[in-house]
Amino acid sequence: MQQLTEPGAFHLGCNYWASHAGTRMWSDWHPAVVERDFKLLAESGLQTIRIFPLWPDFQPLHALGTAWNPTKEFRLGEEPLPDDAVGQAGLSAVMLERFATCLDLAERHGLHCIVGLVTGWMSGRLFVPPGLAGRNPLTDPLSIQWQVRFVREFVGAFKGHAAVCAWDLGNECNCMGAATREQAFVWAASITNAIRAADPTRPVVSGMHSLTPEGAWTMQDQGELTDLLTTHPYPPFTPHCCQDPVNTIRGILHGTAESRFYADIGGKPCLCEEFGTLGNMIADEATAADYVRACLFSLWANDCQGALWWCAFDQGHLAQAPYDWCAVERELGLFGSDGRRKPVAGVYREFRALLDKLPFQTLPPRRTEAVCLLTRDQDHWGVAYSAFILAKQAGFDLTFRYAGQPLPDAPVYLLPCLKGLEVLYRRHWPALLERVAAGATLYLSLDDALPSGFEALTGLRPTARDRRTGSAAVALDGIPDHPVIPCAGGYRLNATPVGASVLASEPDGAPLLSEYRYGQGRVICLGVPLEMTLTTTPGVFHGANASTAWQLYRYLADGARQGRAVRKEEPLLALTEHPVSETERVVVAVNQSPGPLKARVRVADGWRLAECLHGVARVVGREILLDLSACDGAVLQVRGKK
Repeated sequence: MQQLTEPGAFHLGCNYWASHAGTRMWSDWHPAVVERDFKLLAESGLQTIRIFPLWPDFQPLHALGTAWNPTKEFRLGEEPLPDDAVGQAGLSAVMLERFATCLDLAERHGLHCIVGLVTGWMSGRLFVPPGLAGRNPLTDPLSIQWQVRFVREFVGAFKGHAAVCAWDLGNECNCMGAATREQAFVWAASITNAIRAADPTRPVVSGMHSLTPEGAWTMQDQGELTDLLTTHPYPPFTPHCCQDPVNTIRGILHGTAESRFYADIGGKPCLCEEFGTLGNMIADEATAADYVRACLFSLWANDCQGALWWCAFDQGHLAQAPYDWCAVERELGLFGSDGRRKPVAGVYREFRALLDKLPFQTLPPRRTEAVCLLTRDQDHWGVAYSAFILAKQAGFDLTFRYAGQPLPDAPVYLLPCLKGLEVLYRRHWPALLERVAAGATLYLSLDDALPSGFEALTGLRPTARDRRTGSAAVALDGIPDHPVIPCAGGYRLNATPVGASVLASEPDGAPLLSEYRYGQGRVICLGVPLEMTLTTTPGVFHGANASTAWQLYRYLADGARQGRAVRKEEPLLALTEHPVSETERVVVAVNQSPGPLKARVRVADGWRLAECLHGVARVVGREILLDLSACDGAVLQVRGKK
């Protein structure tokens, strides 16, 4: 099996709790049920499962003490801790035997296990050993001490088992308590170091969700400490992501955009470790299946490491918390609690069959044309989300960087929705401006900030500004197809052109979109926070009233798109190009819509369609005609001349 962190590897799997018991699977242990479950999962094409040794089951510590010393001694119930290493770590020998059996059964059915070590948070409930109750697991020294002992001995016990493919810090441990950035780093470093001390051979997986470039739990810190970052892109629990139907472009690109956001800024590969529709609250079973099909194509095509569904089996028959508490924790399975295979499981099986039939084991990395630089004080995810979608609609691909990180070479740089007083530090501007002066395109959209040296950068001389009190839609008459841009939010800039060409004006004549020659490059400046406006507006990416704002992105990246072997105009079609050699590329096409899509793709001079590896495609002149079902994809092989 390919390693989780191997470039181009793609792992299909799910998160697993036993079908009969959920979180009580270890205390209500039935290996025959677990084996039946594993057989069903393997038959559905799954290769990777994430399993959870529930913390209080495996380290059932009780604190015995007095009023003056409440932790005079830790015991397993009333029994003193055994003298061996396992006992001194507070671990249950019975539970370790059960976990060993579980791994044996997984190996028997060809399943590889990501082990979520500190499972103290699960589906909205805190699970802590009785002797550590009331302590913050992330900051309390005594709690961390016992977690390190647990992890060290547990990993040591199973490091030789072939079924284990990675060690996960734990399930969403950043939900176990409050922490500062420094405290979060110390906790994660403690657990990571304990894992690596016991087993330096397997990758360490973050297991966290809701990371940010700023704040307590950052993707940079997790990227520094672990080998694989993780996203858990559920629509209701991620800002800005529960506005449109999941089987439309915004919903389909959620997991991909968030995973690229983490990987690019965190500097490590990213696995979509949990995702799902949370049952019929979000989508019925047929819609969920379409959504998953498009998500799998998109994640695979955009260099993500895989997709693990949440979760294996429905849990509506279980009476314990958290299933008793929360309705959306009950109907999330690939299978019903009775073993009924849902349509989503069928999609997984079909996608596994597709990957197995391709003439290559791993998909080469995608080609990118732009860098989206996220700056201080803005809503980073909100800005990144729409920028990613607009680029996909416009027919190019981008990577993300955060303010101050080294910039890769690119023909296009995006600085969307500049906000606040700091944006970029003074020392970070020269590297960017050197790239622009050498021929790159720089795009800025403004929220409430102007960078210093604005006039020299944009050819616009600011005279005053005022906060917008209303909204309007303005056609950008200066660029092809005249896309319409919503003018809402932020501040309106009054400026005089001093070298810039005004491509579009606001209703009162103030410059809205301008272009300025900067050395050999150009600077395109938009006076509204386009990306955040789209992010916060439902329905702007699909349907009859969809925005045409993506055409602005096509304009600013048009030169960069010329390097592609195939180009498209249809905004609901996503194309990624994966260079195999100078003369061969794999092209992945994804229909990001809930209906069938017939799209024309223009083949660049010197290139030709060599083979359609998956899907329906035919050549007419210099075009490839794609016929895609709802939320489906195609895989093409194109060849060119040296």
